[in-house]
Formats: sequence, structure tokens, C-alpha cells
Amino acid sequence: MTRIVALDVGSSSVRAIAYGEDGVAEPGDAHLGYGSYDADLLVDACKAVLAQVGEGDALAISCFWHSLLPLDEHDRPLGPVLTWRHTTGEPPPLDPVAYHARTGCFLHPAYWPAKLRGLEAERYVSFGDYLLLKLAGELRTSVSMASGTGIYDPNRLGWDDETLAAVGVDPARLPPISDEQVAGVWPAVGDGACSNVGAGCMRRGRAAVMVGTSAAARVVYEAPSAEPRPGLFLYRLDERRYCEGGALSDGGNLHAWLVGTLREHSIDDLADREPAAHGLVFLPFLGGERSLGWNPRRRGLIHGLSFATTATDIAQAALEGVAYRLVAVLEAIEGLDSVVATGGGLLANPGWLQVLADALGRPVEVSGAAEGSARGAAMVALERLGLPVPDAPVERVVEPRPDRHEIHLEAMAEQRRLMGSEESHSTRAAPDG
Repeated sequence: MTRIVALDVGSSSVRAIAYGEDGVAEPGDAHLGYGSYDADLLVDACKAVLAQVGEGDALAISCFWHSLLPLDEHDRPLGPVLTWRHTTGEPPPLDPVAYHARTGCFLHPAYWPAKLRGLEAERYVSFGDYLLLKLAGELRTSVSMASGTGIYDPNRLGWDDETLAAVGVDPARLPPISDEQVAGVWPAVGDGACSNVGAGCMRRGRAAVMVGTSAAARVVYEAPSAEPRPGLFLYRLDERRYCEGGALSDGGNLHAWLVGTLREHSIDDLADREPAAHGLVFLPFLGGERSLGWNPRRRGLIHGLSFATTATDIAQAALEGVAYRLVAVLEAIEGLDSVVATGGGLLANPGWLQVLADALGRPVEVSGAAEGSARGAAMVALERLGLPVPDAPVERVVEPRPDRHEIHLEAMAEQRRLMGSEESHSTRAAPDG
């Protein structure tokens, strides 16, 4: 029986899990958290968890998207891994509409163009590419990882010349693009696409809603070509399939911030509390805005505070606020007939799941795959080996409560009004030039 070892490199931890042809994880996975973006230390963490799980017939990798690692002439890192959270750079002066149409990405500092300006290196790679070099001895990038850089054309399946010219990077300094196996290791696939595969969301009408460190809603589908839609990214799973959707910078990290900041609060009864009765409107942009407005300067806001406000009120409003932004992304995707929840942030919080279903006003299936991205990487490997891909498990279905949905509709409208008001104020306050 084929044994696939899946390595999931997340934003704050790495995990290795072995899967059989039946798509079921073996007991005894290995997990390590990390707090440094030193590339070699992160490689060591990956090797450590792989050593605990043991070898398989192939190694499949899911890795966080959008990272940038500059290398010298000897392929040694010139600095730390830059992730989507490093948002200090300024994108080049390209036409934002045309850029989005070509690359499926946005002129936002989460992507490579803002990070490449002024950065001198012999090579520019993603961390997943560097990991492949260290594990298999060859430097290349996958179609999936390239599509998340912001310098790639997902329809033409090649680097975008206009963007490279704008940032002054010769394509010879970028890794070759190939999804072929190297010494038993498949090049890394973007973790978001893997999450969809692991949850069984592989067609246009079936979306995966994921809350991990950040949060996102995505669809994966096969098509000969695709046109990026307003507010939504358009990446690739591979040469046949696209990954479309939207991401929030606030997700599980917001929950962690609530725990560390408020301390004395509980979300155990989140779903039982009256929606929006706290009178607050929470804009969940502590990490800046990605979907749908892609404004890195937008910041979080709590509107409506009073002496009656409690810590639990704030926590409730914050998690409702994230749910409302996810609903907005799902509405922008359109044409959905089913939604699947995945990711540790949602699966570990039943109350948050119920709020999402109530706000969405439709059933939410709960993925039975505890580690969706790892399972997704393994399932892609099975497919590439010519083996059948088993159906993804569904643990249960969370039904929406119609009376709660009506209240959430009003609260979502209030959130949109406040966002519009803040944007107008910001525009008026901006200095000329």
C-alpha cells in the first residue's frame, strides 16, 4: 500500500503526517511550533518532524503562500523569510486594474512586487522552493507557488514580464517552474489550495472557509482559462486548476490577540449570546485589509464602546466581525451551493462555527479532516501517482438559525456602513500629493 508523507509548513508551525491510499492519516504525526523566520532553522524544523514520521513512497508539501527569500550566488539566504505579514514595502506604480487582470493578485505589500523593490540578490525564491533545494538538491518552484507571488500570469502560465520590468528583476534570477517530482519529493503547493483539496472542495460551487492564523474563503476548479474578479485573488493549484477567493489578515491570530489582551473573557457560549446585543461594530483589520478592499493601511476599530461593555462583548463582536467579512467574500465568489469549514481556528470553536452559519444563512459542513492542508497535499500526490483520490470526510453539518440570521444581516450592513464611513474619512484626511 502506498504511503504518502505530507509536510505542512504553516505560518507558525510545521507538521508531518503519513497517509495511506484510503486518505486516512496514520497515528503518530509530528508537530513543531516556530517563532523565527530564519530559513535554515525552519528547514531544520521540517527535517525534524519528517524524521519522526519516517519515510514514505513520496513526500508531498503544503507551504504558506507569498513568501520571499533572497539568496546569494551560493544559494544561501541573505535574510529572513519575508511572509505576507511583512507589509512595509510599497508596490511599483503599475495600473492596478491591469495588474490584477494579468496576475490575479493586487498591488498590496503582501505580494512580491512591494518586497522586491530595492532588494538585491542573486536569486529570489519562495520558502517552499528553498525547502525543496534542501530536501531534494534541486531549486525549482511549482505552478502553485509561483501563482501566489504577484509576478506570475496564471493564464499564460509564466512570469509576468511587465511586473518584472517594473521591479527591475531579470527572470533568470527566478527559479524554473515545474510540478515534476524531484528525488521522491513533490514541489510545494500553496497551503490554501491544499486546504480545499483536503476538505473536498474541488469545484466552483463548493467553497472552503478556513480559519488558521489568518482566514480565507476559496474555491478550486478546473478551467481552460479564468478572469480575475473584483476583490478576489486568482491563483493556481496546478496547470489544470485555479484557486479563487479572498483572504483576511485577521483569523486565529485575532482570537489569540483577544485571549492575550482581554484575558478575562470566554467564548464558550458565543453561539448562545444574543447576536449584536452588545451594541458594538468590530472592524477586524488589526493586520490591515486584504479581501475585499486590499488596503494595507486600514486598521481595526471597535465602534460603540460604553461603560456597560464587557470583555466578552468585545470578543463576541470581534469573532462576529471576522464571520461577516468571510460572508462578504463568499458573496463575492457567487454561485455556491455548499460551504465547508476547515482549519484549526474554526474546528476548535463550535460557537464560532455556529455564528458563521447564522451569518451566512445556510448550512456549513464541518470537515472531518483535522489537518486539511496536509491531507490536501497527500491527495494531490496520490492523484499524480495515478491513484484514486478518496472522498473527504464530513464530520457534521451546522444548520443556521433563521431568527439569528436576520439580526446578523442588520449587523453586517452596519459593518459595511462603518467601513464606508471610515474610508471616506481617511480619504478626506489624506494630505495632498
